[in-house]
Amino acid sequence: MTKKTCFGRWYHKCIGQLIPDYALVPLVLCWMFNSLVYTGTQILCAGAKHYDFTSKFDRQVPFVKEWIWIYVICFGFWGINYILISREGKDHFYRFVSADMLSRFICGIFFVLVPTTNERPEVLGTDISSHLVRFIYSMDRPTNLFPSIHCLVSWFCFIGLARSQKIPKWYKAFSFVFAILVCCSTQFTKQHYMIDVFAGIAIAQMCYMFSKKTDFYKKLVEAFEKISSIVLGEV
Repeated sequence: MTKKTCFGRWYHKCIGQLIPDYALVPLVLCWMFNSLVYTGTQILCAGAKHYDFTSKFDRQVPFVKEWIWIYVICFGFWGINYILISREGKDHFYRFVSADMLSRFICGIFFVLVPTTNERPEVLGTDISSHLVRFIYSMDRPTNLFPSIHCLVSWFCFIGLARSQKIPKWYKAFSFVFAILVCCSTQFTKQHYMIDVFAGIAIAQMCYMFSKKTDFYKKLVEAFEKISSIVLGEV
């Protein structure tokens, strides 16, 4: 094996106890692939017809601006849980990351074949929650709604730790409850329709089960380890 690079030695000493050496590259690639799929398909489908799947039920769900806090705080929840999952062992983590990336590939197919949009409410309040909603609306266009990546990733955060022997039961329960709250937030903030929630959870569950039951993940392991050896050296 090659020796660690200068960056690899620094990383192992300063961060390796929090995020294992083998997890750095997969985590970064997950984020990059997610960004590529989400932003790339928006650009690709900018001029395409977008479908509005808003149902009667969706119209009956009230807009509640305070739920935007759950919608935003979940980014921290994702980061914490993905790091915790990375500490569950290399095999489990590689399977998890492979499922995560497979799910984004599937989402990308839906984003291209069935571009979606919805009609957002006008937010006129001057309180901090209203300002935050308007900021999120301005940063995140009402496209790529089906399936919901917010719900998909939040569900991954739960199932990735559900069978852990290291994580206390109370945190597993919290992860489940918070994942459900995130799904609710997508409805009350009018960021998604209900069908987006079910699709996001279903895709996450199916990809996770597929990766756990097959050797699909091994196709990505070689790439992960090759890049890691270049960045960190010996892992």
